[in-house]
Amino acid sequence: MLPGRGRTGSAARHARLLGTRTAWTTVGDGEFFCPGCGGDRNYQRLTGRRRFTLLGMPLVPRGETGPVVECAACRDHFGTEVLDHPTTTRFSAMLRDAVHTVALAVLAAGGTCSRTALEMAAATVRAAGFDDCTEDQLEALVEALAADTGRFYDRPCGTGLAIELHEALDPLAPHLAPAGRESILVQGARIALADGPYTPAERDALTTVGAALTICADDVTRLLAAARTPS
Repeated sequence: MLPGRGRTGSAARHARLLGTRTAWTTVGDGEFFCPGCGGDRNYQRLTGRRRFTLLGMPLVPRGETGPVVECAACRDHFGTEVLDHPTTTRFSAMLRDAVHTVALAVLAAGGTCSRTALEMAAATVRAAGFDDCTEDQLEALVEALAADTGRFYDRPCGTGLAIELHEALDPLAPHLAPAGRESILVQGARIALADGPYTPAERDALTTVGAALTICADDVTRLLAAARTPS
C-alpha cells in the first residue's frame, strides 16, 4: 500500500458518511441584474438552515445561513448586495430622467428666450431616450417649474431645483463610470453654451450637477472650460 493511501481512503469514506446539507426557504422574489448572466433575470431571495447529515439523512441543526439571492436562470447564489445594482431597464430610465432633469435645470437657470438653447436641450433629451421631446414641451415645463416655485430666471440654483437634481442624480452616480458622469455634466454645459457664455446662474446650476454626480470641484471647472472648445 502506498504511504498515506489508507488515510486518504478513510477520509473519503467519512466524507460520504458525514456531511452538511442546507435546506433553503424562499422569502422573496423579483428581477435583478445577474452578475453571472450579465443581464436582467428573475431571482429568489433565500434563507437556509444547515444540518449535519449521516448517510445523507439530516440530523443535528448547525444554524442558519444566508440570506442569498439565487438567479432563476443560472442558479448561482450571490450576496444580497447585488440587489442594490439597478436592472438594465431601471438604469436606462434613471439615465434618461437624469439628462432630462439637468436640461430643465440649465434652461431654468438661463431662461427659455433662446431658441438655440431650447433646440440643443431638446436634441440632448431625445438622444437620452425621450424620443418625442420638443422645444415647446421643455419651454412649458420650465415655465411651469418657475410658476410653481416662484423662481426667477438668471438666479442661482435654488433649494428646490438643487433637491430635484440630487434626487435624479444621487442614485445614478454610484453606477456610472467617471466618463459617464462627466458626459452628463458636459451635455448640460453645452446646453448652457448654446446661446453664449455661461451666466452666473447657469454656472451655479452646473456646479450643483457636478456635486450631485460626485465630480470634484477641480474637475467640474476643467470640464466646463473644455465644453467651450468645439469638438
